[in-house]
Amino acid sequence: MRKYFGTDGIRGRANGVITPELALKVGQAAGLVFQRGDHRHRVVIGKDTRLSGYMIETALVAGFTSVGMDVMLLGPMPTPAVAMLTPSMRADLGVMISASHNPFEDNGIKLFGPDGFKLNDEVEREIEALIDSELHKKLAGSRDLGRAKRIESVHARYIEFAKRTLPRNVTLDGLRVVVDCANGAAYRVAPETLWELGAEVIAIGVDPDGFNINHDVGSTAPAALAAKVRELRADIGIALDGDADRVLIVDEKGQSVDGDQLMAAVARSWKDDDRLTQPGIVATIMSNLGLERFLGGIGLGLARTAVGDRYVLEHMREHGYNLGGEQSGHIIMSDYATTGDGLVAALQLLSVVKRQERPVSEVCHCFDPLPQILKNVRYRSGAPLQQDAVVTAIAHGRERLGETGRVVIRPSGTEPVIRVMAEGDDRNLVTEVVDEIVDAVTKAAA
Repeated sequence: MRKYFGTDGIRGRANGVITPELALKVGQAAGLVFQRGDHRHRVVIGKDTRLSGYMIETALVAGFTSVGMDVMLLGPMPTPAVAMLTPSMRADLGVMISASHNPFEDNGIKLFGPDGFKLNDEVEREIEALIDSELHKKLAGSRDLGRAKRIESVHARYIEFAKRTLPRNVTLDGLRVVVDCANGAAYRVAPETLWELGAEVIAIGVDPDGFNINHDVGSTAPAALAAKVRELRADIGIALDGDADRVLIVDEKGQSVDGDQLMAAVARSWKDDDRLTQPGIVATIMSNLGLERFLGGIGLGLARTAVGDRYVLEHMREHGYNLGGEQSGHIIMSDYATTGDGLVAALQLLSVVKRQERPVSEVCHCFDPLPQILKNVRYRSGAPLQQDAVVTAIAHGRERLGETGRVVIRPSGTEPVIRVMAEGDDRNLVTEVVDEIVDAVTKAAA
């Protein structure tokens, strides 16, 4: 277990876990780790729309400049935009201030290396060690302090990047699109990109006030988007989360389409076009077994990783895949981006819809998902999963499901919660298996 970093950067309650003091030290430690060479080092910092972003941004600037790094402030920008702009602007480090889909009270710090990829565990451990060291002994001299400035042109740069992921002959003319930006980081760039590509755009969740990010809007609360799609008889609804690295699609009937179905639709299209660099895609242990069976039926494989888009990407890079993602909507298309990009994933799906000239409900219904039950058990301390009764319950559940289902038990990387998931052809059996394991974990946690 690491002290500060979880599955996606450092995350927690603003002014509780994520304090100005911690942000200052993160800036200093990360700045020291990424000073490699004699050139003038610099870092780009983006953020979402949370009120606490101002506080954390200021503390990070102080940290980076105190160790001699110049800072370029991007303002509210999607996480994938920060990842793209880090190498584009020849920065040594990229930082995104965001807690993604969490409520406004939380915030986080995500770091990207000079290549635009998230940091691996080894580098994060190196930064953690520095955070807890005597950083005051490693500060820059008075003449070597960094400078900070705000960059104004980045929105246009990201919009052009997103548009260029589509073939030149593809436009969105004739499509009525509702886009929900979660009152988050993409509230400007997503509607503008869709409109410039020719779509009729209706935007919701584009009035951030510092407090309303992800509140009854965005990919974790698609009811508002579904209602608007049905009301306006739109062709598609696109819901992003607070930092726009994940996407949820709503079809023309107002039905939600998760990341598994989106990956299936794109994988089938890319296979037909001979665009897949490997005969398969990468997903996590949480992706539905129905996806695996569908891919097998069209001659493709499914490689599974631990939960977290960074682990999906690491497997993709190591084994040469160019498509992967999570059921939650983190879709990684490595031909275009170094991390999940909700807007780019939506554009690729829209390209498939336009070419096939079929409604989204048909394009995106690739398989019937198997019944999948997920329950969370909160615990205060200890290791409930190591208790004999829990180990026995898990083994019994797997035995009952056999080869027709799966059991996945994992501790959350962002909160003290154990997630219990099972899936299989028989919903009643799956429910029984999950309830038995949850009961055992609950007793152990108590």
